[in-house]
Amino acid sequence: MTAPNPYAPLLAQVPVERREVEVLGATTAYWVYGPADAATTIVAVHGFRGEHHGLDPVVAHLPDIRVISPDLPGFGETPPLPGRTHDIDAYAEWLTLFARSVAPGAVILGHSFGSIVVSAAVAGGLETPQVILINPIGAPALEGPRGILTRLAVFYYWAGAKLPRRLGDALLRSRIIVRVMSVSMVKTRDPELRRFAHDQHDTYFSRFADRDVLHEAFVTSVSNDVRAYAPRIAQPTMLIAAQRDDITPIEAQRHLATLFADAELVEIPGVGHLVHYETPAHAAAAITRFLAPSARGTR
Repeated sequence: MTAPNPYAPLLAQVPVERREVEVLGATTAYWVYGPADAATTIVAVHGFRGEHHGLDPVVAHLPDIRVISPDLPGFGETPPLPGRTHDIDAYAEWLTLFARSVAPGAVILGHSFGSIVVSAAVAGGLETPQVILINPIGAPALEGPRGILTRLAVFYYWAGAKLPRRLGDALLRSRIIVRVMSVSMVKTRDPELRRFAHDQHDTYFSRFADRDVLHEAFVTSVSNDVRAYAPRIAQPTMLIAAQRDDITPIEAQRHLATLFADAELVEIPGVGHLVHYETPAHAAAAITRFLAPSARGTR
């Protein structure tokens, strides 16, 4: 990376250990942050095209919580699931087995695409006391305020999957297109923070295993949203939404909150789909309050 990480000093104070576990025939790589004797453990699931590093800024602001952050199958250091289409059923099954293996009973957190995976898994029976969704996908991507851009993305990933492999791979890993994606999501006017967000995308957005798994994951991301699973989630749920999110507008997030049996909506102003990069302290403060025993006792 070339841009300074504004959260590096805080993150450096959080102990971290890389581990591996076999899930559905593949080795899932995951990272354990924070004290081993923490009162609370969170399993945190990153978003589409990202990997565990994307949630590091939020983790940096949660020093007293144990956070377990895996790379999704097909991204980062976790290979694709052998013999499986990477659809929502596969991802939900993977998360359920992963959480049961490494942190049974942990709080489950998902960001963006991870919010869909988490919701599907919890609705399908993954046991957890609480659910946290950051920038949840609360409406169909094709119907959002940038539906036209989403349709262009559909063509982009389709072309990447259909072109000759070398050309398709080059298209999908194009730094120019990654930068266009990044610019469309960044809202902050802080030049250093903008450079950091762009550098994060440059560094990690192309760490997918191959174009096939990327296309499957993209189709999954635009074919599903949290609304389908919310009514089947009984656990206390916190939605951390951004008032300038172009993927799911805040009005849709407010409606999404009404679909859960027990949900709290936290709205962060002045930020879009990159809460984890631009306002991680705000998100972490909301998470800390939500997880506090006193907060649970008032429900």
